[in-house]
Amino acid sequence: MKLKLIFLTMIICSALQGQKHHDRFNTIDIRHYKFEIGLNDTNDKIEGMATVSVKFKKNATRFTLDLANETRGKGMTVTGLSEGGNKVPFEHNQGKLTLRTTAKAGDIKHYEISYQGVPATGLIISKNKYGDRTFFGDNWPDRGQNWLPTVDHPSDKATVEWIVTAPSHYQVVGNGYLVERTNLSDDLTLTHWKSKVQLPTKVMVFGAARFAIQKAGEVSGIPISSWVYPQDRENGFYDYALAVEITDWFINHVGPYPYAKLANVQSKTQFGGMENASNIFYTENSVNGNRTSEGLIAHEIAHQWFGNSASEANWHHIWLSEGFATYFTILYKEQKYGKAIAAEDRLTDKNQIIAFNNKQSVPVVNTAIDSYMKLLNANSYQKGGFVLHMLRQEVGDQVFWQAIKTYYDQYKLSNALTEDLKAVFEEASGKDLDGFFQQWIYQAGHPDLRLDWQFKGGLQILVDQRQQGNFDFPLEIEVVYKDGSTQREVLKVNQKKQAFTIKADKKPAKIVLDPDTNLLFEGKVTGR
Repeated sequence: MKLKLIFLTMIICSALQGQKHHDRFNTIDIRHYKFEIGLNDTNDKIEGMATVSVKFKKNATRFTLDLANETRGKGMTVTGLSEGGNKVPFEHNQGKLTLRTTAKAGDIKHYEISYQGVPATGLIISKNKYGDRTFFGDNWPDRGQNWLPTVDHPSDKATVEWIVTAPSHYQVVGNGYLVERTNLSDDLTLTHWKSKVQLPTKVMVFGAARFAIQKAGEVSGIPISSWVYPQDRENGFYDYALAVEITDWFINHVGPYPYAKLANVQSKTQFGGMENASNIFYTENSVNGNRTSEGLIAHEIAHQWFGNSASEANWHHIWLSEGFATYFTILYKEQKYGKAIAAEDRLTDKNQIIAFNNKQSVPVVNTAIDSYMKLLNANSYQKGGFVLHMLRQEVGDQVFWQAIKTYYDQYKLSNALTEDLKAVFEEASGKDLDGFFQQWIYQAGHPDLRLDWQFKGGLQILVDQRQQGNFDFPLEIEVVYKDGSTQREVLKVNQKKQAFTIKADKKPAKIVLDPDTNLLFEGKVTGR
């Protein structure tokens, strides 16, 4: 009962925080964005026209969008705003564009916002490693508002289209499918991309650069392409072709691919990779002709299902995105290369989790974080992934995969919180998982164990949990004897100090804790 109360308290706190900062969701729902963007090679100023389609959930006289103001030469200036041909009064202050309106519940209105400016971030205008000018959207987590008028939050999804006018030496890639590419003049080209399915703004982008483009293949009717710098054409096409088999694996193990295409793009993203929906942007150094970026490609492709389609409902549940992508990369490699490779990856992750916890012991869902970039840590990635592995051990492989497919199918093109995932796994397994999720997701830290053993006509074992807080978990041990023989036992640990007796006819040479790396813990063994 105590664990349930703690768990419910965490859920309520998380919900209240979301309500406090995003109560506009009770008023509006963005249905569609059309962004018409003009690029040039003279300066970094963009010319924008955004048509924002809004459905009103209740009567309203005003609502707000996120859009950075112009400050010190960076930011956006709104030059006009209308709806149905009529001017709309607005205020633009402190990154909020407030529109005055007369709307009734159920109304859908289309607002046209003309604006211009130099993006401080969000749209990265720079030169690539070969000195060529490039333009790449880089919105995560909520930097889209630096160049786009949006509701910049993952829970308000919308369809999107891009109509980009740029000098003709650029190719433009964007979300969804290609609608049009037209040479407006000898030196100006219009490119139009459109997504029929709704996306969170964090993965709603286009990119423009000089590209070499190749169709790498097709999986289940989904075209997969590679977009690389011309200088890296041969190596890039070879490296990014891995996306074909990786996408096929995810379709077979999770569900249908949610978008119209998959473009794998060499880019200037500040991240190792950015999982933009249907056009993934990878760091420009991901190309080398040796396919060393296979794990990175698998991670970003995993996000097309987890993070882009089934998205976290608020930032503090980012492990539903990054933890999933981390673990599903390991699952993909486990099937391709074997269990030993997967165990090595888990051990690497485990060490990173421990190192992070030694510096900052906080829960995976940490509502105290308000600078979202700080969520890019070992808790969100490695610990989130390790929790999924322990959940797999808890419910078994068959139930795990059944629950994963159910979770994705239920929340595809939508949003979920941790408790939604828990509910799916409880339904699939028939188990009460309150304690599991509370201790691994909502509680900081992990078990710090000391196991002491002695041989006295049998094997006497004492397990001591030394960390703050108590954990309940199965601890597998491998008893190794001098003649090379071994035996394995599973200890059900649920107390701070706990004694176990194991039948043994001879004295062990050593005891190995968690030989297959299935448990997140620190531990030492002493014995005689």
